[in-house]
Amino acid sequence: DDEQMPPAWEKPITQMRGQAQRMSQILKELLELSRLESSGAASSEESINVAGLLDTVRRDFERPSGAARIIINAESSAELLGVRSEIESVVVNLLSNALRYTPDEGEITIIWRSNPEGAQLIVSDTGIGIDPADISRLTERFFRVDRGRSRGEGGVGLGLAIVKHVLVRHDADLEISSVPDEGSVFTCHFPPERVVVAPPVSTSTS
Repeated sequence: DDEQMPPAWEKPITQMRGQAQRMSQILKELLELSRLESSGAASSEESINVAGLLDTVRRDFERPSGAARIIINAESSAELLGVRSEIESVVVNLLSNALRYTPDEGEITIIWRSNPEGAQLIVSDTGIGIDPADISRLTERFFRVDRGRSRGEGGVGLGLAIVKHVLVRHDADLEISSVPDEGSVFTCHFPPERVVVAPPVSTSTS
């Protein structure tokens, strides 16, 4: 912002600023991951309105016309016992990941449903898919699929590791399935003791 800065410095300083912001984000995510790994089970004192949370996150990710369409299907009004900020982190990371690998004409669907066995938070996309050989490594720290297949620079490879550890704290697990060139499905399975059952409701927004 210094008006007296020599023009020749503008590009390198902009690059330095971008790298500093990237390093700051890496440190932030590493600290969060370390906290999750050293913490026990998440508290069950807070009841999370998942359907409402999904709608809020969708609005935060709204993009100009032409971007991949985001659809929310709240098939249940059941709530989840846990830490809202951590569950929001799960949704944000999974949605960010889906947007990164889904073309503008594609579609991303987020489903929240419950049954006697618990509840499922599902994020599916019509993107480029994942090589079967990579699926087992997706939640490793810093692991990233072929960068040439991504629509952008993307993250640093910590998002899915954070998702995994948040789910562990909530007694849940992550199931990943994908077909190359057709899309991927990320399913978070929550046990019944984490679910507050409410009268069923079916809503769909996009």
